[in-house]
Amino acid sequence: MKDKLGIGGVSVKLEAPGQVSADSNVDGKLILTTKSEQEIVSIELRVIEEFTTGRGDDKKTKDFDLGKITLSEQFSISPGETKEIPFSLPFNVVKSNAEQLSEKGGALGALGKVGKFAANEQSEYFVKANVDVKSAVIDPSGKSAIKIV
Repeated sequence: MKDKLGIGGVSVKLEAPGQVSADSNVDGKLILTTKSEQEIVSIELRVIEEFTTGRGDDKKTKDFDLGKITLSEQFSISPGETKEIPFSLPFNVVKSNAEQLSEKGGALGALGKVGKFAANEQSEYFVKANVDVKSAVIDPSGKSAIKIV
C-alpha cells in the first residue's frame, strides 16, 4: 500500500542554479534516494513560468512550459543508494504584450510599464522534475525556483 502512494519511496531533490541567463540552458542535477527497492521508468524535467495577473479576488495564475525534456532511461534504485542525474534543459522565455511594449523605450515603453503595473503582472520561474516510478500511483516530484535574467 505504501508503495502505491509513494510513501517511503523515491525522494527527489532538484539542484538548479539560482539565476540563469535567458539565452542559455538550465544546468543542474537531480538527486534520487529511496527507502525501498524501486524501478524508475522515466524522468520529466520542465522549466515553467507561473504568470500572475490581477489583485485580490481577480488574481489569476497561468503556468507556461518554457522548456521540457524527458529522460526515458529505465533503472532500479536500492535502499541507501543515491543516484545523481545531471541535466541541461533548454528553454525559451515568453513575454506578455505589456512586457514587450515596456522594453521598447520611449512613449511606447512608458505605456507598456503602465499596462504591466495596472494588470499587476508578475512572473516566477521554476524547474520541475516528475519521476515516474513503476509501482507508485502518485509519482514523486521536485521543484526549484530560478531567476531568469
